[in-house]
Amino acid sequence: MNAGTQARLDRIGRDGRYVVVPMDHGITLGAVTGLKDIESTIDAVTRGGADSVLTQKGVAPRVHPNKNDAGYVVHLNASTVIGPDSNDKRMTGTVEEAIRVGADAVSLHLNVGSDSEPTQIEDLARVTETAERYGIPVLAMTYARGPGVDEHDAESLGHAVRLGEELGAHVVKTAYSGDAESFEHVVESTRLPVVIAGGSPAGDEATLKAVRGAMDAGAAGVSMGRSVFQHDDPEAITRAVSAVVHDDEGATEALERAGLSARV
Repeated sequence: MNAGTQARLDRIGRDGRYVVVPMDHGITLGAVTGLKDIESTIDAVTRGGADSVLTQKGVAPRVHPNKNDAGYVVHLNASTVIGPDSNDKRMTGTVEEAIRVGADAVSLHLNVGSDSEPTQIEDLARVTETAERYGIPVLAMTYARGPGVDEHDAESLGHAVRLGEELGAHVVKTAYSGDAESFEHVVESTRLPVVIAGGSPAGDEATLKAVRGAMDAGAAGVSMGRSVFQHDDPEAITRAVSAVVHDDEGATEALERAGLSARV
């Protein structure tokens, strides 16, 4: 890994661990709770301890004044929930565009097992090749999704994260398999740092237990969107997640530390 890539990885994480808050959902879902006033949300989560935030390129002017020196990741593909196939992620930007809007890293979403998997594999290969020229880290969001695919099956998730490494990514994100024992296989399937997605909000306690289980299995952190930015108190839940990832707190202790022990 070249020096520039490593330096930028250090901007989106800390000591090899990552608390990333993606807020690119405006394309996918629209201006849902937490994204209308995205400036306030970005300010809250970065004050709460997020290492970096992630958006599409067009939102960059709303990010930089509010991110409190956190890192910035620009996402390069998307789809919508009202389109013909939400698994069919299409390119929305380039590495060069991400650099121009001040990104420290780029990310790309792949649905491994979907009908659109072949195109997304080609897209990631092109992105990593370009990113290497510029010293830009690539976060590959490799999910196991498609006809007949169990999105939480550890074998499928392990295949998905290995695909990210094989194509030249630097960090891989995937779903949590549900328990630490099965997630060990996912982490062991690659030498890259593995971070877990948050998925649909399931309550504070469930969120923190998933983070704790993933970390116990050897994960490197989280890339967690809706569970954070749609929370009643984004700063507090970010603080709790950060306590588990960076301070090795247990789920209950982290919730109490963030003042969220009564919220489940």
